[in-house]
Amino acid sequence: MPETTPDDISRFYEKLKKEAESSGYHLNPDVEFTRQLLQGLLTNEKRYGYCSCPCRLASGRRDEDLDIICPCDYRDPDLTDYNACYCSLYVSSEISRGEKKAAPVPERRVPAADRKAPEKPRPAGAITGLPLPVWRCKVCGYLCARDHPPELCPICKAKQDRFERFL
Repeated sequence: MPETTPDDISRFYEKLKKEAESSGYHLNPDVEFTRQLLQGLLTNEKRYGYCSCPCRLASGRRDEDLDIICPCDYRDPDLTDYNACYCSLYVSSEISRGEKKAAPVPERRVPAADRKAPEKPRPAGAITGLPLPVWRCKVCGYLCARDHPPELCPICKAKQDRFERFL
């Protein structure tokens, strides 16, 4: 496996920072720490074919790891509750500005044995008979009505397989 170079990390950092800021998110202001996380993401991408969170153990099977592909499904609730995601790659504006320090974030991911949940029932009061299905991004909650989910979420840039049928 080819080694990740400092230039690879720098390009990835600039790309991710631009995407984060354009979507209202902030990367950890500790650039060296952030670069180490990005190196882990790039290593996992080379190892598994996808950027799984470097702070969690990936199975190597994309369909089992969808919830921990960066940005993970837990990022937004972690930011809301703890001002940072689990690995502290994404942080609140207060942490970004240096007004707060990142603190440990408890693990939200359900153990592997319990992860296979049954199909979710439709929300109470769900509209039926729509001409198109409604798709929800599991990362940021973006909703769209179309035949198939978008290739890339316009809000958080999550790939198509991170969408679920909502209605």
